[in-house]
Amino acid sequence: QVQLVESGGGLVQPGGSLRLSCAASGFTFSIYAMSWYRQAPGKERELVATIVSAGRSTNYADSVKGRFTISRDNAKNTVYLQMNSLKPEDTAVYYCNRNRGFVPWGQGTQVTVSS
Repeated sequence: QVQLVESGGGLVQPGGSLRLSCAASGFTFSIYAMSWYRQAPGKERELVATIVSAGRSTNYADSVKGRFTISRDNAKNTVYLQMNSLKPEDTAVYYCNRNRGFVPWGQGTQVTVSS
């Protein structure tokens, strides 16, 4: 069945880095643009970054541009989010999903940026 499994979150100090991974299964991963989203407590889920199917084009929310990098490995059906220079306002649960035509959401991975 269709499944998204996010991992790599944790507690990190401001200015630190984390690398998130999302393993996808149950659909033809390589033909879909994939995105990372995040949801902070009391806020709506927001789009963070998108990568097209072949990985040649990416887009980022203004709030993370220059700090986050999205990438993918179609051979492993996995999308990544490298997060550098983390700020407390990056604290949220991070999810991946297709950019269009959502599949069931995974459990997400918690990222907490705090000193």
